[in-house]
Amino acid sequence: MKKKILVVLLFVIVKVEAQTSAFAVADSLFEKGRYKMALKELDKSDASFLSNYKKAVIYESIDDYKKAAQFLEKAITFKDDENAKLRLAKNYRSLKLSKKAIPIYEEVLAKDSLNLVLKYQLGKLYIINRKPKEAIKTFKYLVENDAENANYSYHLGLSYALNGQRDPMMNSYLDTHEKDATHLNAIVRLANSYKKLKDKDSTQIFVDKGLALDKNHVDLNKLKINRLYLDKKYAEAIPLLLNLDTIDKKDTYSAAMLGRSFFNMDSLERAKKYFKKVSIKDREDFKALTYLGHISMIEKDYRGAMFNYMMATYVGKEKRDEEYFGLGTMYFETNKIPEAINAFKEAYAENRKNYKALYQIAKLSDDYYKDKKIAYKEYKKYIENFYSRDEVISVFVERRIKEIKKEYFLEGELLD
Repeated sequence: MKKKILVVLLFVIVKVEAQTSAFAVADSLFEKGRYKMALKELDKSDASFLSNYKKAVIYESIDDYKKAAQFLEKAITFKDDENAKLRLAKNYRSLKLSKKAIPIYEEVLAKDSLNLVLKYQLGKLYIINRKPKEAIKTFKYLVENDAENANYSYHLGLSYALNGQRDPMMNSYLDTHEKDATHLNAIVRLANSYKKLKDKDSTQIFVDKGLALDKNHVDLNKLKINRLYLDKKYAEAIPLLLNLDTIDKKDTYSAAMLGRSFFNMDSLERAKKYFKKVSIKDREDFKALTYLGHISMIEKDYRGAMFNYMMATYVGKEKRDEEYFGLGTMYFETNKIPEAINAFKEAYAENRKNYKALYQIAKLSDDYYKDKKIAYKEYKKYIENFYSRDEVISVFVERRIKEIKKEYFLEGELLD
């Protein structure tokens, strides 16, 4: 009996030594970059925690996170190892499967709640997976335990934003900025938040602070440019736009805004250059075609205007009343009144708030048709909907309503 036990022990010792030898060979091969040979060597060993773990490490080193995760999952079936679990969570995150990493972090933190680094990673996972309440609780804890860490305050702000709590969100971003005046992400968030609140001065303060840190920051540049454009400071916007055009060549924003700025400065050739560029690069930007139509109208190029306006109405997916209005104006100037009326009708159908389109329908119908009831109906519609929009137009419309009504009364017909 003793001999049998001795034989078994010797067999186990030999087997363990063989596996240890295989692991040593695999490690040596892996260190030299022969990972395929290392994997073959590990395949010679019986499945165990260590064999699976080592395979996972190799696959992780060549960014094959899927196989790395598979072998780590097998490894922890042999041994409940915390490091292996954390490594598995890391691979899940690399695979964009962060939801699967959450319970691993939660389990580890249940045993070690003072691990602030892991708690920080878990908090970010809560944000990614849209769990605002859990994220808020986590980052509140982190802020309380490390009041000087600006990133904790910033992510608390993101958590509040996810939960739709505007004031706590902004307070957290301000807290971040107070702790670290160079925290660019917080500055950008504050600039955008104040813009939504229509606080022009505060928006500008944070835009300027951000651009002082990164003059080429795309979103901050856009905020500044949009403000300058609204304030009609086109000459100040142009240098920023030219710089932005060199930073982000794929985005057509800078080219479109350069076109609009030059258009408003009556520099039509330059405007035309940028709008053509936009229309080629972004087939869905119908507004570039609209402006090309406006430029053609100014240059009395009616054929070009008609082409650009028609293309804009064809390409456009949003409200296209400006495009149809331009088309109507082109038809009017080329003395095609019925076509002009139809185009203005299209403009009004696109946007029922376009009082100018409705006025043109009424006025042109009045001038063109002998039957004044057509115009009378449109004039009445205008007064009912837009009486207070334009005093000059309303005075004229009221006068024509009275005149048309009188004309029909004299002919023995009463109009409502």
